Amino acid sequence: MKKENDDLDQLFKKFENQWDIHEMNLDHQIDFLDKLNNKKTRKKNFAGWAIAASIAVLLGISVFYNNNEKSKELKFASQETKRTDSIFTILIENELVKLKEKNSPENEQIINDALKQMKVFDADYEKIINEAQKNGENKQIIYAMISNLQTRISFLQTVLKRIEENENLKNTSNEKTL
Repeated sequence: MKKENDDLDQLFKKFENQWDIHEMNLDHQIDFLDKLNNKKTRKKNFAGWAIAASIAVLLGISVFYNNNEKSKELKFASQETKRTDSIFTILIENELVKLKEKNSPENEQIINDALKQMKVFDADYEKIINEAQKNGENKQIIYAMISNLQTRISFLQTVLKRIEENENLKNTSNEKTL
């Protein structure tokens, strides 16, 4: 213990002439307290702005989210049209799930091309729906809507059939090589 104290004493003696020995200004404590008080008020002000900004962002998100939900909901004049749309939509979604389950390196290009084509069908369907909302439902618009939905289902079934044929062909060729 004595050795440690001696080492400390030697260290202090080594730096003895390098200490900052300037006296503080008499108003130093007052200046320090003023700066400390000013920082606290800024934090309070910042917290208020942060809360206000958060509320504004939440309101903006809720308005945006509610508008998206309303635009996705199709407005049909008749219940029959609405039921037809929902039935076909469920069938299309089921076929899309089956298609995505078939995803593999061999089928990736076919599936990507099919999904691109589905986007084209979806865009056409949106045009039909907009036309129906603008001008009302008539036989031509309903026929175009049902035709589009049937085309999408038929297309997805054809793609699935093609994928299955490719898989069967691959398995058959693998069996023959063995």
